[in-house]
Amino acid sequence: MGRKDRGGSVGTPATAALTKADIPYAVRAYEHDPAAESFGLEAAQALGVEPERVFKTLLVDTGSGLAVGIVPVDGTLDLKAIAMALGVKKVTMADPGAAERSSGYVVGGISPIGQKRPLPTVVDESASSHESVLVSGGRRGLDLELSPADLVRVTGATLAPIGRPTA
Repeated sequence: MGRKDRGGSVGTPATAALTKADIPYAVRAYEHDPAAESFGLEAAQALGVEPERVFKTLLVDTGSGLAVGIVPVDGTLDLKAIAMALGVKKVTMADPGAAERSSGYVVGGISPIGQKRPLPTVVDESASSHESVLVSGGRRGLDLELSPADLVRVTGATLAPIGRPTA
């Protein structure tokens, strides 16, 4: 890490946003298997990274708009916790079509960075215990590695305990 990848072959709105914000990141690409049950766990395994360092981007509906939750791929999003972090009564998972339209990315490749319009964003506080984390780079088979502080900064996120380990 520390070097920016400016290669046009992996250019996405996420890489463009990081480059524009002058945030160091590393591109971590892998061969995506369309049959994979979990895009995030597939990324962790393919890249040889601990699943708790790979974060998935989930969109929720607050009733008055969408918001983003970013949690480790080996866990789940706690809907009550993200609602509290967003200051709303309750949230539901966003319709996949609405998530794609809002973000400009396809499900399984939704990056929290470089979305079509900025949304309220919450990153699970466990991210801050790692030197670097990986998030989707904007398409399946492409992750971006960056510091948790930079992820929070570029997305305008807050940190809160919104992740829950899978039983």
